[in-house]
Amino acid sequence: MAALQERRALVLYGSETGNAQDVAEEMGRIAERLRFDTQVTELNAITLRQLLQPSVVLISISTTGQGELPANCQTFWKALRSTRLRSPCLQQVRFASFGLGDTSYPKFNWAHRKLYNRLIQLGAQPICDRGESDEQHPEGIDGSFLPWSTTVRQRLIEEYPLPEGLLPIPDNVLLDPKWLLERCNSETSPATHIKDIGSPTIDGDGEKLPPADLLDIAGGLTAEVVSNARLTPQSHWQDVRHLILNVSEHHSYLPGDVLTIHPKNFPTDVTQFLHIMDWDSIADTPLRFTAPSSPTDSSTKPLPIPNISPSTPLTLRILLTNHLDIMSIPRRSFFAQLAHFTTDQFHRERLLEFTNPEYIDELYDYTTRPRRSILEVLQEFESLKLPWQRICSIVPVIRGRQFSIASALSPSSLSGDAQTRIELLIAIVKYRTVIKRIRQGVCTRYVAELQPGRQITVTLQRASLGATRADVGRPVVMIGPGTGVAPMRALIYQRKYWRDEESPHVSGDAPRDVLFFGCRNAESDFFFKDEWQKLKGEDEPLDVFAAFSRDQRRKVYVQDLVRGHSARVYDALANKDGLVYICGSSGKMPQAVREALIEVFQSHSGRTREEAEAYLVDMEKKGRYKQETW
Repeated sequence: MAALQERRALVLYGSETGNAQDVAEEMGRIAERLRFDTQVTELNAITLRQLLQPSVVLISISTTGQGELPANCQTFWKALRSTRLRSPCLQQVRFASFGLGDTSYPKFNWAHRKLYNRLIQLGAQPICDRGESDEQHPEGIDGSFLPWSTTVRQRLIEEYPLPEGLLPIPDNVLLDPKWLLERCNSETSPATHIKDIGSPTIDGDGEKLPPADLLDIAGGLTAEVVSNARLTPQSHWQDVRHLILNVSEHHSYLPGDVLTIHPKNFPTDVTQFLHIMDWDSIADTPLRFTAPSSPTDSSTKPLPIPNISPSTPLTLRILLTNHLDIMSIPRRSFFAQLAHFTTDQFHRERLLEFTNPEYIDELYDYTTRPRRSILEVLQEFESLKLPWQRICSIVPVIRGRQFSIASALSPSSLSGDAQTRIELLIAIVKYRTVIKRIRQGVCTRYVAELQPGRQITVTLQRASLGATRADVGRPVVMIGPGTGVAPMRALIYQRKYWRDEESPHVSGDAPRDVLFFGCRNAESDFFFKDEWQKLKGEDEPLDVFAAFSRDQRRKVYVQDLVRGHSARVYDALANKDGLVYICGSSGKMPQAVREALIEVFQSHSGRTREEAEAYLVDMEKKGRYKQETW
């Protein structure tokens, strides 16, 4: 039986938007309660040799794009795929893994399955069956994760029994945080530096906006707002913006690449949070992180706030404005921590109910369905008083939001200019919920208030459309309803620039591309309509077909257009070896479009349904079928 000091759990995650990291942190808490010395970090932060050191490895990984692994595990994945590795080089590794996927994608949970199979191939031994979640599940990730995590906990108890007389840490005992906040002493206080940070600006109506200081983000770029125009009329239910930015220095990008905007919280919300927690008197006191005593060397532990160092000047106001997501929908683990910070028995019991897997529907009805925020939860449970020293282990970090780039780099922009122009198409999230409260997206609320001349922090990331100059001679079928037209616009212009460079003024000889666009009304949200007309006037090889779902009694969607132009689609894809791109909202649309394409192949080739499906799968394998949905 292993001694207690040898019980080590390494919890790893590959995460694109943060969900897999949340799952990993929950895994870490499970391991900690079973008395494992636990470290949680991203996959890229470790080497293959480090996989051999802990007692058990727990992995959480999401799938992105066309079955790819997230960016923060690509380095690890490359090392794991090395042809120099031979089985059973990882036979010492005992592991369990959980995948986060979306069944609206053809390659559901592909990244997880690739990683799991490679570990098995190299001799690693799973302690239980792999777990997988589906974004489309009515109860979200928890619908699959909760039963799987119960199995993992039981297997850890069986495989790594505790020494006699030692029990797991009960759920009603608060775990020690990896880091705490403390006041800076007078000698090291960075107060003079903090004084100018976090000051809000005022808009024309007197409303306080988030402060204009730039964030220190790994790989961050400074972007200046050129324009932020609303494309939909004021009478339309949705506010959609065409945001144009100039990014400092020259940066190349391709269709499908994404720009991440890193938002901030608004001063009114931060002030409310400080007030209900009774933190007004210490809101602007200089603070720093300190590591409590732990079996794990604190120098190897990542700080709870990424992209800052232990010496970065901080205050509670700065943390709540720039770093902590007080407006996010709380997860189940959040309520488990809150229950420790109330003296009201009724509140405590209510909070604990939300942590009980038997009441997962009730948790959904309280949080996800009405989109209730962390700030609102704290306002409703008035007896809660959180210790400010622990706030970074209770409230999650604000994560950047990704937006598909809607522009392409023209040849003139590649001449070494000091700036890079990037355009985005952003639907501002603002609506009234079932409890009659207005909800706003954390990032899009921030975006809606950006004025020309304002500087913000962004990051640029490669994505998955994979368009190349070599494909200019092949037709493309683009399906992009709503803001899904953004990467399609980028692709249209990029192909135009490539054609002009290859053979100027002979676009008429190029294969004709087709864009199927869908929206509600021709007069309200037919994005870039004038541009499509202009391109047609320039004799560009592009046809645009639009479906307006609310302009007639019978609703018409993009999949209906695909069927209506089936001969054109079949000729482009089957006869001319073309490519198909699908972008937009996940859910029913991608599957409906896929079904329409299968019917196209059936009706024009005489294939059976099984043969038509096989043809589409073959297109995917050859990179001729690309999907990017969100």
